[in-house]
Amino acid sequence: MEGTANELRVSAADNERILRALSAAIAAGDPVVLATIVATKRSVPRHAGTKMLVFPDGRIIGTVGGGAMEAEAVTAAIATLRTRKPKLVEYELVNPDRGDPGICGGELKLYLEPYMPAHTVYVIGCGHVGRAVVDLADWLGYRTIAIDDRPDLVTEDAMPRATARFAGPVAEALAAHPVAADSSIVVVTRSPEIDAEIVPLLLQTPARYIGVMGSRTRWHSTKEQLISRDPRIDQLLLGGVPPGSAPHDPDVPGRGLQ
Repeated sequence: MEGTANELRVSAADNERILRALSAAIAAGDPVVLATIVATKRSVPRHAGTKMLVFPDGRIIGTVGGGAMEAEAVTAAIATLRTRKPKLVEYELVNPDRGDPGICGGELKLYLEPYMPAHTVYVIGCGHVGRAVVDLADWLGYRTIAIDDRPDLVTEDAMPRATARFAGPVAEALAAHPVAADSSIVVVTRSPEIDAEIVPLLLQTPARYIGVMGSRTRWHSTKEQLISRDPRIDQLLLGGVPPGSAPHDPDVPGRGLQ
């Protein structure tokens, strides 16, 4: 189906706005799905090339035609955020009595393309081990955030492959760079005392993985200090507790630690 010149101009303007919003979402690390009509037959509400953005909460920018068909498309788009795979969906808009989401008389194909933020690895401690972790994570394609309270270790020269750097207390770093559920945290600080101080803060984040690197002797010291501060935390250490849950006490922060 071919649109009028006016319709094409409107679509071009809408698509430009949508692509700007897509670029902004990617830059911000927000997951989003780009839905594009790639083929049509007969009468349909929008022509091929029309685009729409779908966010995880169901919010949209643009439209692929509205109505029941668009509602189904939004649901299908959100599902691709879970699978992380693009999908081609087809809609017949002929006979609502048989379940078609419309009565325009045509058909269309919609390509759903999820854009997921790169997995973020927080590296706390920017000594030689921390730098090696950042370099490896960057090489693997991860986004990295380097954190240390010693400013001279968190410069661009010292950590050239870090995506972001923060010099200061961990609490302030987490406030400046909030941890998402699809994130990992690697702790490689210079002492067990620092580990014991920051681990309770990390356990309050939604990070899917928290790891503390060090020798067996060092970990034993860190663990003793953590338990002395709060005996309940022993339930989470080395336990792989599912995110958001605690096995015995609902007041215990919900994270396993490795």
